[in-house]
Amino acid sequence: MAQEHFDVVVVGTGFGSLFFVEGYLSKRPAAKILMLERGAFSSHAWQLEHGKNSPITPASTFRTDAANKVWNFTIGVGGGTNCWYAQTPRFHPSDFRMRSRYGVAQDWPLDYDELEPYYLAAETKMSVAGAPEMAEILPRSAPFPQPPHKLTAVDAIMRKAQPEFHVPIATARASTAAAGRPPCCASARCNLCPVNAKFTFENGFASLRNLPNVEIRAECEVTHLDHAGGVARAAVYRKGGAEHRVTGDLFVLGANAIHSPAILLRSGIDHPLTGVGIHEQVGYSLEVLLEGLDSLDGGTITTALNYSLYDGAFRKDYGGALIYFDNRWPHGLRKEYGRWRQLAPLVVVVEDLPQDSNRVVLDHDGMPKVLHPDVSEYAKRGVQESLNNIEKVLAPLPVERIDFKGMRDTESHIQGSLRMGAERASSVIDPKQVHHDVRNLVVVGSSVFPSGPNSNPSLSVAALSLRSAALLA
Repeated sequence: MAQEHFDVVVVGTGFGSLFFVEGYLSKRPAAKILMLERGAFSSHAWQLEHGKNSPITPASTFRTDAANKVWNFTIGVGGGTNCWYAQTPRFHPSDFRMRSRYGVAQDWPLDYDELEPYYLAAETKMSVAGAPEMAEILPRSAPFPQPPHKLTAVDAIMRKAQPEFHVPIATARASTAAAGRPPCCASARCNLCPVNAKFTFENGFASLRNLPNVEIRAECEVTHLDHAGGVARAAVYRKGGAEHRVTGDLFVLGANAIHSPAILLRSGIDHPLTGVGIHEQVGYSLEVLLEGLDSLDGGTITTALNYSLYDGAFRKDYGGALIYFDNRWPHGLRKEYGRWRQLAPLVVVVEDLPQDSNRVVLDHDGMPKVLHPDVSEYAKRGVQESLNNIEKVLAPLPVERIDFKGMRDTESHIQGSLRMGAERASSVIDPKQVHHDVRNLVVVGSSVFPSGPNSNPSLSVAALSLRSAALLA
């Protein structure tokens, strides 16, 4: 292939990459941009027909030393926009100041107020459905684009008793027909949404494929970046059994929190913290059996969030917990006659702290290998404390029994392997998400998180990318 040159070369096509390109083009609409994607484009119709988001399984692309730890993601055009459940809560203001407030983890090199306008821009792009009550916990400068989904009978009781903690969830699943998407069908199959109600690459970024100055090149696996003198020169990738090389002025690395550090390690861009601290939240499931209260009458898969155990001085000692109130029956309906719907399934998600023992390295053949001995003691204590307090949280409900249904294999939120910060000694990338050592290399995605908030990360990834693009473009 003849030498090619672009203004911007982007590795990956997930949330971080797509929203960076969106933000960059808003400032420089004529920029010549190439997006290199390891996977193929699998249409919504193809995903429904084949019952999966991509023909590439995540486990086939890396190795791990922890057989019981699942790392879940999608490799294909659109990345996580294909497989996500479209839950879009913002991070809490305290999440950005963990070191200052609680003496754990690291502070982010920005705060909630600085990110707020970019949160709003991302929510507008995704046409997020949400309630004004959410602003009681997560301040906002404008209303949500769409109204919230219908709450369940359980949520109505919890909301009345705990208005300061129990709020309708914000979600990029349409609540009304808008932006070319029908309303959510509440069939609880969000990774393969049967009606195309959630925001995806195909229904949200299809216009990129028609721009003459933007090319999305699929089935191109970037192996490494050529660099010299603190400047990235070219991306080297494999396609069709051959190796190709493309040069650029600005490079954006948005593979994911496993493959982005692997690309840097293969490139010899070996900052000492590259790959260090990979983690995700720790989740478990509960089933609450109710006495005389029918539920499961909400408008979407998850209808509300409860922040009772999310934030407070306790976070200096153990992780906060976010409680998801679901509108589905993952453990089956009740068997007693006439009581089929007298239950409330919950998912409780606890924050984890990045640990140096958890990291991405290269195996003997250059394939990434995830070393993950364990979650932090901080997270384990958070799990136990949330279990100890769950009865008190659920006190407004007619609870018959609370059954622990086990720890969840994964939250599908891989993060923290290329943390951001003001100082090179404690971070890989700077506050603008530029690599400390390679000054025309931007890193996007949840790999940049310096701590592990227990809210879904995709909206924050999108907002961070919009902010980075605005600062750099």
